Amino acid sequence: MNEVTCKKIWLSSPHMGGAEQVFVDEAFETNWVAPLGPNVNGFESDLQSYLNDGNYVAALNSGTSALHLGLKLLGVSKGDEVLCQSLTFAASANPIIYLGASPIFIDSESETWNICPIQLEKAIKDRIAKGKKPKAIVTVHLYGMPYNVDEVHRVAQNYEIPILEDSAEALGSSYKGFKCGTFGEMAILSFNGNKIITTSGGGALITNSKVLKDKAIFYATQAKDNAPHYQHSEIGYNYRMSNIVAGIGRGQMQVLDSHVSKRRANYAFYENQLTDYSEIEFLKEPKGSFSNRWLTCILTDAFETREKIRLALAEENIESRPLWKPMHSQPVFKNSIAYTNGVSESLFERGLCLPSGSNLETADLERVVSIIKNVLK
Repeated sequence: MNEVTCKKIWLSSPHMGGAEQVFVDEAFETNWVAPLGPNVNGFESDLQSYLNDGNYVAALNSGTSALHLGLKLLGVSKGDEVLCQSLTFAASANPIIYLGASPIFIDSESETWNICPIQLEKAIKDRIAKGKKPKAIVTVHLYGMPYNVDEVHRVAQNYEIPILEDSAEALGSSYKGFKCGTFGEMAILSFNGNKIITTSGGGALITNSKVLKDKAIFYATQAKDNAPHYQHSEIGYNYRMSNIVAGIGRGQMQVLDSHVSKRRANYAFYENQLTDYSEIEFLKEPKGSFSNRWLTCILTDAFETREKIRLALAEENIESRPLWKPMHSQPVFKNSIAYTNGVSESLFERGLCLPSGSNLETADLERVVSIIKNVLK
């Protein structure tokens, strides 16, 4: 590899649309450099409109803080158990620990790679039989692919357990015409630097209750009581999004649909170019699902094939990465209870995320595909 001429291709890098600077400049010009202001209100309003009326959004400083507050608002506390999809990023599970609760990990099903309704119900029945009814369920739309909303919510409703929907990777995805982030009792979004739109760092909590949105903001701004002095009756957090960051988000909302289209085009290109190779499978959209294709992921025939491709790409200055390592196999959660069927472990062994940014050029995609084809020859 010639490191001078062989430019870096990132897995998913930030992609600005141009309008972000206008909102940020306005914040500086009006001195709204604080964790409140017109951009914060405007960004929340933009998101609420995008997700459709009836939803309320609280803009926060990360998706992780949104998960933390969501679980807190659902009443999760010390000693509780929370069911959580195992195949996900650690941030889906860590806030459960923050609250002194215990995560109970649930394996995936192969159609969407998301939480398996069968394992979910098995876990609920078993925990109830042991005298420990779960307090909440954390579901995930992995890599932008909606989970099986109908079946998962049927199980949750049968046992009256609320769902906190982790849509960190799924802004722009939908299920049967409804936007991801609108199915659970609460949901969260992430605007981290690698997400479909970014505010450099940031997140949001979604709820269908104005009261819960206001309570989330109360907790996110150090839980200050309504008094002329600083008085606190509850423990709060410093979780509110800044007006500067929200300005980036307002500009990014203007290009969200375009970013989704470009990422879906990336997926289509990869699938078209590699579909004839028996060593590779693609995650198809089940009927009724629309994925933003945040990341295009392939499933290889063996761990060795995955590693050959990953290392060959790395040698040419191209970033790729294995699928998430399941939480139930992470060292930090080695003592946690898990209900498994082997699906997530197999996906981790054989799965690879390919460069998927909305700012990739055709030449970049061709370069990636050429290397993969060369490995498979």
